[in-house]
Amino acid sequence: MLHFEFISAWLQAQTKSEKGATLVEYALLVALIAVVCIAAVTLLGSAASTKFSSVADTIN
Repeated sequence: MLHFEFISAWLQAQTKSEKGATLVEYALLVALIAVVCIAAVTLLGSAASTKFSSVADTIN
């Protein structure tokens, strides 16, 4: 009977995997990083474009 309880406990431990939850957490983290990058490029894009234009005009 003890052998059966061990196998039952082992099977339950194997089926309660957290791989799916970890994958979702990583996906949310990647999405958050992407949103921050897009926001930074949007906010700083015009300033960077203006600066690159002034540098290009100075070179020419």
